[in-house]
Amino acid sequence: MAMTITSQNFEEEVLNSQVPVLIDFWASWCNPCKMLSPVVDEISEESDGSYKVGKIDVDEEQELAARFRVMSIPTLLVFDKGEIKEKSVGVQSKNKIMAMLGK
Repeated sequence: MAMTITSQNFEEEVLNSQVPVLIDFWASWCNPCKMLSPVVDEISEESDGSYKVGKIDVDEEQELAARFRVMSIPTLLVFDKGEIKEKSVGVQSKNKIMAMLGK
């Protein structure tokens, strides 16, 4: 299961991570987010430690959503060494998401 990312743990879990981090910006009312969620969870469960997966609820973490200019959800961002390396908006295939992670 993907970890919950909040403004309180964002710096530690994402910006200071030693491995790439896939972040899923989502909301409970978003049907495409509900479609993507099981795929993101599966990717998280398959992690061998070479990457991490987190989810940010845009309703609860509006500041983080604004900070990264998330205008549509679901939005996926891949952070590596504290910088955004990949971005996609909308439902994506597992293969595309793994490619974003370099897998």
